[in-house]
Amino acid sequence: MKIVCDDKIPFLRGALEPFAEVVYLPGRQTTPEVVRDASAIITRTRTRCDAALLAGSAVKVIATATIGFDHIDTAWCEDHGIIWRNAPGCNSWSVKQYISSVLVSLSRRHGLDLSGMTLGVVGVGNVGSKVAEAAALLGMKVLLNDPPRARKEGPQGFVSLDELMERADIVTLHVPLTKEGEDATWHLFDAGRIGRLRPDQFLFNSSRGPVVDNAALRDALKARTLRGAVLDVWENEPDIDRELLGLLEYATPHIAGYSADGKANGTTMSVRTVASVLGLPLTDWTASGVPAPARPLSFRLDAAGKTTQEVLTEAILYTYDVQQDTDALRSRTDLFEKLRGDYPVRREPTAFSLELRGGTPEQADLLRQFGFQLTINQ
Repeated sequence: MKIVCDDKIPFLRGALEPFAEVVYLPGRQTTPEVVRDASAIITRTRTRCDAALLAGSAVKVIATATIGFDHIDTAWCEDHGIIWRNAPGCNSWSVKQYISSVLVSLSRRHGLDLSGMTLGVVGVGNVGSKVAEAAALLGMKVLLNDPPRARKEGPQGFVSLDELMERADIVTLHVPLTKEGEDATWHLFDAGRIGRLRPDQFLFNSSRGPVVDNAALRDALKARTLRGAVLDVWENEPDIDRELLGLLEYATPHIAGYSADGKANGTTMSVRTVASVLGLPLTDWTASGVPAPARPLSFRLDAAGKTTQEVLTEAILYTYDVQQDTDALRSRTDLFEKLRGDYPVRREPTAFSLELRGGTPEQADLLRQFGFQLTINQ
């Protein structure tokens, strides 16, 4: 039995070796010749899994350690008896952390009171739901747009995209990439829709690059018809628009979901998928050995005299500061893939122990809801 794995998937080595020949390769080096005699593929978004790769192969199952699965030709796989699975929700807490860092960083830069602002969340699945939770904890009003969910569950709690764009101060995108059907998201924000955004609004995209027309976004920022934008995902990755890069508030190399915790979740789900299909005794396997980040996992926060937004900002940025990833990308745009592949350890708030001094009960409750392990010292 042979299993081909992307060599950048963490916490995977050693799990499958007792039961199969395991081949680790960079995603772009996974070729038809390599997978011809393979039973399974564990992959990421950089490997296109379609007829060109899979025709005539022995592959029975494809597991991608990612939420997104637009790199898999799902219809072709299903027609040819190949089971495929993604890892839904594996990095939702990581993206929640990323957007939280963006929001509090933006508030510092522009002197914004988040409690007086409205966030519009487009796409309210595992990730969008977590982002909405974070915004609410930061005191923001939240609008939700998700047509498939609204049709299934009823319209209560959802708004149209037009209404969301009209009422939101910030629009953040968390949709899958689809090109067909009534809910197609390819260039969901095209020149026309971007042109309808106001000069006092911000647009975030951490879903898939082609959801936003990058050329149209660049033109809007140059014309100042949009206040600002944040991109973690790009059209034509890794060959990104360098002029657009310089116009953004924050710009990162497709790492919003790259916390070590989220990666461990994705690896766990992928191994369990392959084990289930191939009959391996690993259906309850869990990734282990998640490392600590550069900063200590225990820290102290003095909240005396600080507003709730200031306290939350300080705590969130201790765990992750989006400016650091922005600086790294801007200094070495040519290393987009390397910045992703060699991403430093980032841990989610649930991994951190926080000693709060001089804080209010409300602040303590909000920090706990963000996931921090809290102790209080008055």
